[in-house]
Amino acid sequence: MVRIVHSVASKKRKKRVLKRAKGFFAHKHKRFGQAKRAVIKAKVYSYRDRKVRKGEFKRLWIIRLNAACKEAGITYSRFINGLKNAKVEINRKMLADLAVHSPEGFTKIVSMAKEANEKK
Repeated sequence: MVRIVHSVASKKRKKRVLKRAKGFFAHKHKRFGQAKRAVIKAKVYSYRDRKVRKGEFKRLWIIRLNAACKEAGITYSRFINGLKNAKVEINRKMLADLAVHSPEGFTKIVSMAKEANEKK
């Protein structure tokens, strides 16, 4: 019976892991065992942080909107409530972009929110 050698597959697997660990610190890019653990951990972090990034951007947009609302003389919460009352469905990303790049358009939206708050 012929002896089966797994060296080709194991070399390929080790090469793939070490290639993904390229640039890691100390022995994590040289030794297979440590590189394997480091690559798995890196994948866990990247999966988690793709979700976290979305929340961070939403916080950034809210901060920008809050600053723009204060300049326009309204609080952020009353602004959002006014938009809901006026049935304006623009997301926070677009509102923050308007506040930064088109302040005159944003002031029109703020006035709509103020009017809707006064009616209720």
